[in-house]
Amino acid sequence: IKKQQQDVLGFLEANKIEFEEKDIAANEENRKWMRENVPEDSRPASGNPLPPRLFNDSRYLGDYDAFFEARENNAVYAFLGLTAPPGSKVGEHLLPETV
Repeated sequence: IKKQQQDVLGFLEANKIEFEEKDIAANEENRKWMRENVPEDSRPASGNPLPPRLFNDSRYLGDYDAFFEARENNAVYAFLGLTAPPGSKVGEHLLPETV
């Protein structure tokens, strides 16, 4: 979990994407909020949803796997519900080079 959290935070910081980190280990209110705001179909079959979970305000975006997939597909800004900065390759389809 810690490695996944660091991966998400590192990406957001490197790309200067503003975010608010909520510690659910030390804050019962944050833990309760996360559990209530993760949709039923995105919860594990047993137990509680584990971090990292990503939200845009109170809109649930997904878990680490969804974030990782978006990053691999150069679609993180769309995943986060943000507009990609000018000149960004995010969202562009990479065409194979021709020789």
